[in-house]
Amino acid sequence: MLKSSFAAACFVVLLAGCGKSGERALRIAAQGSFAVGGTVLTDTLGRKYHGDHAYVFYQKPVDARGLPLVFAHGVGQFSKTWETTPDGREGFQNIFLRRRFSVYLVDQPRRGNAGRGTETVTVTPAFDEETWFNRFRVGIWPDYFEGVQFSCDPEALNQYFRQMTPTLGTADFDVYSDAYAALFDKIGPAVFVTHSQGGPVGWLTLLKTKNIRAIASYEPGGNIPFPAELMPEEGKVITLSGKTEGVPVPMEVFLEYTKIPIVIYYGDNLPETDERPEIYEWTRRLHLMRRWAELLNERGGDVTVVHLPETGLHGNTHFPMSDLNNLQVADLLSDWLHEKGLD
Repeated sequence: MLKSSFAAACFVVLLAGCGKSGERALRIAAQGSFAVGGTVLTDTLGRKYHGDHAYVFYQKPVDARGLPLVFAHGVGQFSKTWETTPDGREGFQNIFLRRRFSVYLVDQPRRGNAGRGTETVTVTPAFDEETWFNRFRVGIWPDYFEGVQFSCDPEALNQYFRQMTPTLGTADFDVYSDAYAALFDKIGPAVFVTHSQGGPVGWLTLLKTKNIRAIASYEPGGNIPFPAELMPEEGKVITLSGKTEGVPVPMEVFLEYTKIPIVIYYGDNLPETDERPEIYEWTRRLHLMRRWAELLNERGGDVTVVHLPETGLHGNTHFPMSDLNNLQVADLLSDWLHEKGLD
């Protein structure tokens, strides 16, 4: 409803809530959207084509905290990752708005609302949803993991698959990170919250802007930067994507990750054998991120790796931010932000 004490352009939305996030009504002072980054092509006739930008939707609550949260999605996804969960509950977008953080939800270039890429592509349906069911650790198709934090309502699975979207062009981490860096340069200091493929995009974006104050990454996958001489053997393994999990970087680049606090979260059902490679890849990533953290912390870094079952949260999938216990997952992030003086 409108508040007469606000300026005409300012409005307030009040919604009921529950749990820790519901202690405060959702009160939005401003919201909007814009494109950021990208390039402009020119043909032989001088005609223009704008593409490879990111799309950003933002909301600022009343009495916002000092640092906004910028949310980056993962592979095959767009900003829906952070919105309403597949089973209809509030996602991190609203949970953190209630906690008075401004939120910036991004569709990276060539994905979702930022689908205007600069490459010629053909999109063909890929009948791979059962593969993603396994790879995202909901279960082993068609069976759910026992105790999984994912609704077994068929409509939740329907919504889950419908939030997937194609990449309209090649996967290019430089294109993605250029757009995210342009966003941070535009809005100023903020905390980067990344997921899955967005994790390595975050590592690269950090090198391109001075405005990332911290990174919280949920199940980052791929392109883990290690100095070549310190690369673990697991980082040299060829993954299902046909690339090594680790990437060699100069020591001076590696040390850039010691300059901000970083927290990394992994969920449950991580096997200790590679009998199912599509699931074991997440176990390998947990091992590698723990080693990454050790090496950085030995050099003055502030990197924490959290395996959620060790905190008492069990059954989490590859999408902890939208699992049934996402309020408790959000509480861990809230506590970390407070501990680091970022709230």
